Amino acid sequence: MKKAFKLGQIVITSNADSVLEHEDVGSALLRHASCDWGKIRIEDKEANDFAVDNNINRILSVYHDSKGTKFWIITEADRSATTILLPEDY
Repeated sequence: MKKAFKLGQIVITSNADSVLEHEDVGSALLRHASCDWGKIRIEDKEANDFAVDNNINRILSVYHDSKGTKFWIITEADRSATTILLPEDY
């Protein structure tokens, strides 16, 4: 069975909103909610999987839009919010 989790309120930084391709963001959100973490290290993948299985800790995914712009999606540990941002927005 494929894992999935609740995203909570979805927000995007103004910088990410102005730079990223919105279709790519939508696709990435679906991937994130389905536990496809994008381009992350194996250690981060394992930490995300553990966080989902145990409903603890924040969850970080890394994606690139069709222009090659790297962005992150972070879901808070309590699953109340998910933020889409560029690395420089952190």
